[in-house]
Amino acid sequence: MAVSVKVQTERFDAGALLDALTGRDSSCGAVASFTGQVRGGDDLVALELEHYPGVTEQALGRIADEAVRRWSLGEAVIIHRVGRMAVGEPIVFVGASAPHRRAALEATSFMIDILKTQAPFWKREHTSSGSHWVEPRPGDDEAASAWLAGEKESTA
Repeated sequence: MAVSVKVQTERFDAGALLDALTGRDSSCGAVASFTGQVRGGDDLVALELEHYPGVTEQALGRIADEAVRRWSLGEAVIIHRVGRMAVGEPIVFVGASAPHRRAALEATSFMIDILKTQAPFWKREHTSSGSHWVEPRPGDDEAASAWLAGEKESTA
């Protein structure tokens, strides 16, 4: 069981990351992933993310470790970007390999839901009329709370 987490400013290739997960562990019949990208709208020009170096990587590692434990994953990967990103650029990649599809899909969903609320990232939106810090969305807290309260049970 392997965990890989990284916080970086550089763009990543989600296809290459997914490809690297595929076939690496012959006991895993499923690979699932999520790629988040900067969403346009509301005159958004760019999104800027800041983090707490060292602490952020530890938080992501704990999230991936918990996913591996809950779903008996072969591998869990979290890559998260920081810095300034234009609309359409990738922000986050979460991937999992598991013996069965449900475990891979649920683990991927768990990791993205939990990191949205438990990883120390701060977002600033840049528009043509200025910049402002973004508050967490209530829906993110609800999704994470459901996993943490056991309302979304693992079926591994």
